[in-house]
Amino acid sequence: MIDLALYQPDIAQNTGTLLRLGACLGVMVHIIHPTGFQFSPRSIRRGALDYLEHALFTEHDSYAHFDAWRRAAGRRLALLTTRAGVSAYAASYRPGDILLLGRESAGVPDSVAADAELRVRIPMRQDMRSLNVAVAGSLVLGEALRQTNGFAALS
Repeated sequence: MIDLALYQPDIAQNTGTLLRLGACLGVMVHIIHPTGFQFSPRSIRRGALDYLEHALFTEHDSYAHFDAWRRAAGRRLALLTTRAGVSAYAASYRPGDILLLGRESAGVPDSVAADAELRVRIPMRQDMRSLNVAVAGSLVLGEALRQTNGFAALS
């Protein structure tokens, strides 16, 4: 299955929305701390609504902790970034990939980007900077699940 990972998310509502997405699609979400808000059911309630109890998620104290876990598990990291040359729709996804979303305010540091075996961008009009991180994650997750037959078990 494809997982989502949120690198030090800044906005509680986006985190809640992505946890709700994960709950609805049966996708594990990794929260990589520190977050830019107090991570708690109360803080993410607006985005997650009553889906949090159905969400599959785990928290990692730091990127180093997450990366050590990922490498030990043999999971490929795919970074969504506006700086990638490859379209998210031209890329090939594999079962077990983890889609990494950066901070809303700053993306990910270069050292984290260097760890990604795949870097993808969402094609958009040249005069636009970026999409909301929850929207971007939804678009690319949908494509990755389509390619890996991840919708087959869903009704």
